[in-house]
Amino acid sequence: MSERKSDISGWLVRRASGHLWVALVAVLGATAARTARLTSDGGMDNAIVVRAARTWLAGGSPYDDPHFLYLPGAVLAAVPQVLLPELVLRVAVPVVVTGCLAGGWACALRLYGVPLRSRFAVLGLAALAVGFAPFGHLVRLGNWTATAALALPLALLLAGRGRWVGAGAVIGAAIALKPLLAPMALLFLFARQWRGLAVLVLLPALVSAAAALLLPDPAGFFTRTLPFLLHGDDSFVRLYEASPAAVLPRLGVDPSAAGLLAVVAAGTGVLCAYLRGRRDDAGPLRTAETAATVMLSAFLVSRPSYDHYLLVVVPLLLAGLPCAGSVARAPWFWLALVPQVPGLTWPYLETLQRRAFKDAFTLCVLALTVVRHGWERRRMPVESGEPTAVTSF
Repeated sequence: MSERKSDISGWLVRRASGHLWVALVAVLGATAARTARLTSDGGMDNAIVVRAARTWLAGGSPYDDPHFLYLPGAVLAAVPQVLLPELVLRVAVPVVVTGCLAGGWACALRLYGVPLRSRFAVLGLAALAVGFAPFGHLVRLGNWTATAALALPLALLLAGRGRWVGAGAVIGAAIALKPLLAPMALLFLFARQWRGLAVLVLLPALVSAAAALLLPDPAGFFTRTLPFLLHGDDSFVRLYEASPAAVLPRLGVDPSAAGLLAVVAAGTGVLCAYLRGRRDDAGPLRTAETAATVMLSAFLVSRPSYDHYLLVVVPLLLAGLPCAGSVARAPWFWLALVPQVPGLTWPYLETLQRRAFKDAFTLCVLALTVVRHGWERRRMPVESGEPTAVTSF
């Protein structure tokens, strides 16, 4: 990134003043402090994992709770939280979640070559914390999606430097905690990075198998959790799902037709991700947009699919704003995020249970925008001034 440019991108990549850093710390600190004051066990979603660990320590099966949707390795990872005093846990979890989101933002910036001390580094993270509702939701819930939000840009940063085995290890470790990034195996497949793909698959498989042997119900994930994920038979969870397969039936669409539509949309997205990855413009934009397309396609069809899943892809795409030709410069990228502005009330969507309609709009429009942008760039000649990175697509 050049600081000599006279346009807005040049201003953004210049060094931030101390005042901006103080403001950022205040924003992030306020979000974490509010969560620590109002929640227990670090948030509702983190409490599910902690409760599963407590159940295991008491001799029970963590999968007795239908809302525990994690692989067996997450049970062992949550055990240290059980041993912490409640006050420490209430403070530590929102701080760690916020730190994961900030770390993911930093890795995304470095992927594009944006300085970490730049104005954009500070203002971008502050904008996510203040102007993007899923950021606050994730911190308040203490959901382990935060690990994926850190792992994906870190893995892409490593892959962009030719370290695909390390990238596979990062993704594999994240999957061992929560299988959200499992679709990223497609990125390694597209890039024909077989060693990295092997690490990505074997690491969570071995960790899960070893952890499962310590559980009273070793096959619980396959016999209880996996059927729940495939069918989504939970009236409470369904109210907060953002995938078309969950939202369209609430509007009167036949569930089978809605599910078929979601599958077709996801398949189309994966195909477009493959075509985007095959373009010969080796660089961070290609890597990030291909990965984002894969993940958005998965979110279109996955059950459940929540608003905070967007934090896996939105910061990754937003970090490319200073780069010419990035999807973050497309008008529809910003229009897709409008429903996620905190405090903005929409008619007939005032209740919490109806926010899934706003989330579905953001998810679908964002997926369409990234796919369309990637298709347009695929037909464009490679610009000589585009940043390049070591990749093997």
